[in-house]
Amino acid sequence: MVLKLYCADRVAGVGSVVAVFLASRKIPFEHIVTVPPAGQPKSPELLAKQPFGQVPYIDDDGFILYESRAICRYLDKKYPGSELTPTPGDIKAEALFDQAWSVETSHFHAAMLKLVTFVVFYPFYGRTVEPEALAEAQKELEAKLDVYETILSKQKYIAGDKLSLVDLFHLSHGPLLTRYADIRVMYDEKRPNVLRWWKEVTAYPEWVRLEKQEAIKSILSY
Repeated sequence: MVLKLYCADRVAGVGSVVAVFLASRKIPFEHIVTVPPAGQPKSPELLAKQPFGQVPYIDDDGFILYESRAICRYLDKKYPGSELTPTPGDIKAEALFDQAWSVETSHFHAAMLKLVTFVVFYPFYGRTVEPEALAEAQKELEAKLDVYETILSKQKYIAGDKLSLVDLFHLSHGPLLTRYADIRVMYDEKRPNVLRWWKEVTAYPEWVRLEKQEAIKSILSY
């Protein structure tokens, strides 16, 4: 039974990163478009699968799993590969990977999501944000990127010198700043190492393919 991925079809958010990882491991999947209604009660059907009423989640022959990072770790163990994740048993590489993923989640993603919410999601729903709050959100993200500049001055990628899934998770919201708001903090030349890294991450072949097709689509065979 082919794995089912439930999430929106737009190339944005963590569901798109799960789709990229599935394609990178050549795992067939059926995409089920699922968009929880904003500001409305979640359906009992959705809550039965994901108690917070969010996406993505997967159905792997009856095994339901939510939270994108947990999904990718599960897929990595079930469909092991040499790219994007540490070599099993290399405890130092695994520890550095986990450290980097914690950094991405706690520092970058939190700051990026706040800014994206203000400049992308608020306008979509007809909401406005105070200029002071917007400036503070951008300042917060830039402070995180300053630390990234230091990290990336010593290694090629966030988890070391090998491109990893941690790097790809930055694609969940990072590209939205330039796509919808023309905020180019990810391309600022005052952080040359961040700029070099970001250009490499956004050039990942499966991400480029997904952006070109402009939607997440099922891949039932390779």
